Amino acid sequence: MKAPFFTVLIDTYNYGEYVEEAVASALAQEFPAEEREILVVDDGSTDDTQERLKKFGEAIRYVRKANGGQASAFNFGFEHARGEVIALLDADDVWLPAKLGRVYEEFERHPEAGMAYHRVHLWNGTDEISGDTYFIPVSGRVTEDRRALLQYPMMATSCLAFRRETLQKILPIPEALRFQADAYLTALVIFVAPVAAVSEVLGKYRLHGANLFQTNREGISRSHIEGRMAMRAALLWEIQNWLGKHGLDTGSPDIRAYLKQWAKAQESDGFALRPPGRWKYFHHLLDFPRTYGEIMAPRHRAYSYVRAFAALFLGYHHLHALDDARMKGKRLFGSSAEKSLAADKEKELAAKG
Repeated sequence: MKAPFFTVLIDTYNYGEYVEEAVASALAQEFPAEEREILVVDDGSTDDTQERLKKFGEAIRYVRKANGGQASAFNFGFEHARGEVIALLDADDVWLPAKLGRVYEEFERHPEAGMAYHRVHLWNGTDEISGDTYFIPVSGRVTEDRRALLQYPMMATSCLAFRRETLQKILPIPEALRFQADAYLTALVIFVAPVAAVSEVLGKYRLHGANLFQTNREGISRSHIEGRMAMRAALLWEIQNWLGKHGLDTGSPDIRAYLKQWAKAQESDGFALRPPGRWKYFHHLLDFPRTYGEIMAPRHRAYSYVRAFAALFLGYHHLHALDDARMKGKRLFGSSAEKSLAADKEKELAAKG
């Protein structure tokens, strides 16, 4: 049997209430059915996932394994995938019908690309909430350009598609990563191949209480924050370990700056557990323009310095007063209600991991 161009890999664990929509969105693709297979890896679900998927019959390949986490499920799925390109889809997300066709075009246009990624809507299951503000189109050999390296985003699972031959240079994913296996692949693929960014919205990322790396900190429990900090620490260690084993200097200025996004996210989450003193918070904020200043607009860079020094007077709990005043000023003088890039950058790093 001729191998398909795409394997759609859906990993799921106790997402029976969502997985049917994910599979249906893969089946509804405007891409030749003979050129794609849908592989669902059930990571030991204890809910009704298996029963719900029976309705799809031979339209999908369903494989079940003992629970081991996302990395384990990905590794298992990659072993069973037959496609030249493996497109990942979380069981709680959905794709728009043009997704596979558009990604196929991008890989054809850039045969050297090892990964393609795209925009998504943030979605609550019924209404489209907003676009994904984390998306930045960065294409080509990212590691050859420091600016591109600093801009390169960590996108969600359902945005990612990898050439099989590129994955072979990174696999296996360390199975200690029960979550964030997608971030491991995204973080390392740029060291083995060029990437291609697709600016169209091609999917919907579902927001719900089980998202480990959600953007809204309000109401998040201490155990939730501790859990994602532990997983982020494991992720960073595994990334550094892979880089070291492959002869890359993690102490070089560019790679050190690239890895700082995870260190800063750890600091931000840590502050939610134990608020920092003013001096410590000042240094934390000052590090943003020092590290990312070259990719900030001059006014955003200047404001990020203002925020850092304001933290010496306002402290961690009251710095929001400065951001609130700035937003009121923008509305008063009729300019767009654009948020501070400095504030957004801190929030995004903490949220995305």
